[in-house]
Amino acid sequence: MADQYNTITTKTPESLYKVKGSKFFGYAYPVTNEDQIKELLVNIKKQHPKARHWCYAWSLGTEEVRTRANDDGEPSNTAGQPILRQIISRNITNVLVVSVRYFGGVKLGVGGLISAYGESAHLSLEEAKIITKDLCLYLKLRFGYDLMNNAQRIIKQHQLTISQQDLLEDCTLVLEIPKAKFEVVNKAFNDIYGIHILKNI
Repeated sequence: MADQYNTITTKTPESLYKVKGSKFFGYAYPVTNEDQIKELLVNIKKQHPKARHWCYAWSLGTEEVRTRANDDGEPSNTAGQPILRQIISRNITNVLVVSVRYFGGVKLGVGGLISAYGESAHLSLEEAKIITKDLCLYLKLRFGYDLMNNAQRIIKQHQLTISQQDLLEDCTLVLEIPKAKFEVVNKAFNDIYGIHILKNI
């Protein structure tokens, strides 16, 4: 459905795949932005300072999905792409999968590398709990305290999440609204005189 997407809930346990002396340590993480990904990659390199390659792929976004694959020195398309294929085959996004290779002294060849990195990513994602989440939009509202009960009634009726609130001078709320409910909720607030919709986010 266009109003939902699949992702993983938490970091997976470390997986290990061995072939011809090489070891491939695999990890999968839920992520929401590239800064988070950069930080995780730095931490993995600190965790495995003597590894030969730190290859990865990620998928980010819900309505517009972006992907990236990185071979980190392995022959072109033998590491990042096999990892990315494992992500795509599960139809998941907002995920980073990393495979860290310790070279075992025996070259695996192009086919062997594609198979090994694909299997490493497969093992990581086999441990992941995949969930379906609602695509959400955000609505920013401002109103006087006298209308708080009216607003709370709509929030409770549609089981909305308040992601930000400022109750100092008047009431300013940012609500997280499942995309499928957005038009109905937007109209409900529009119909109450005195509740101002500042912007759709």
